[in-house]
Amino acid sequence: MTEILTVRKLCKHYPAFELHDVSFSIRAGSIMGLIGRNGAGKTTTIKSLLRLVRPDGGSVEFLGQPVDEHAAALRREAGYVSGDLCYYPRKRLSQLTAVTRSFYPAWDDARYEALLRRFSLDSSKRVCELSAGMKVKYQLACALSHGARLLILDEPTSGLDPVSRDDLLELLRSLCERDGVSVLFSTHITSDLDACADDVTYLQNGTVAQSVSLAGFTAPWKKLTGSEAALTPALRSALRGLRVHRGEFEALYPSDLPCPAGCREELADLQTVMVYLEREVETV
Repeated sequence: MTEILTVRKLCKHYPAFELHDVSFSIRAGSIMGLIGRNGAGKTTTIKSLLRLVRPDGGSVEFLGQPVDEHAAALRREAGYVSGDLCYYPRKRLSQLTAVTRSFYPAWDDARYEALLRRFSLDSSKRVCELSAGMKVKYQLACALSHGARLLILDEPTSGLDPVSRDDLLELLRSLCERDGVSVLFSTHITSDLDACADDVTYLQNGTVAQSVSLAGFTAPWKKLTGSEAALTPALRSALRGLRVHRGEFEALYPSDLPCPAGCREELADLQTVMVYLEREVETV
C-alpha cells in the first residue's frame, strides 16, 4: 500500500515549546490516529503540515511530492475539519459554499447536496444557528465535495452527540474502504480511534513516542490490579505507570507475562495504554 503523506523530522520552535523530529507516514486508504495529551504538539503538527505555520526543519511529502513545492496540490487534494473552526456567524451556509466552491475545480455539486441531506443540514441557515456538531458536519460536507484524498481532522467529534459520532466514524470507514480516502484523525476521544483507526502516532512533549499499528500500540499491554502486598521488586520492574492507593495498585503489565498470584488482569484499550504511559512520564 502506497503512502499518501510522509512526514520526516518535522521541527517547530516556540519560546515555551518545541516540536522535535516528528516523523510518521499515512498509508492510502487508512486512518491514522494522532494522540497525546494537551500541549503534546498535535495541533502544531497539523498546522505545520498544512503550512498554516512555517516549520523550522524537516520535510513533508504529499502524494510523493514535496509540500513546499506543491502546496496548492495539497490544498486541493486535502480537506481540513476542526471542532473549533470559526466562520462569519451571520453568513448562511449557501453563501459560504459559493465562496468555497470557487477554489476547487473538482467540486461536485451532486455529492455536496447528498451530504447535506445525509447530515440533515439546511443551507439557508446561518452559522450562528448551528450547533458545534453541525458546524463539523458542514466542514466535512465541503471537504468531501471537492474530492479530498486526505482528510485532516482536528478534534472533529468533540461537539457531536453519540449517534452523530457513530455516523461520522462509519462514514470515515466507508470512505477509506470504498474510495481509498486517507485520514489523519487528531482527537482526545480515544474510543473513536479504537473503533476506526488502523494506526496511531503518539506524541509526548513534542516528539513521537510511537508510530505503530493500533494493535501494535495496545496488544503488548494489559491492565493489572491487585494488593500492594503483591508488589515484589520483580513485579515492580515489569510495571508501567504504577499507582498505589489505599493498599491497592494498578499499572500496565506486559501481555505476554502470566498474571501474578493474587492479581487481576484485563485487556488494555487505547485510552488505558496512553493514560498509564503518561502517568509514567509524570513520575520520572
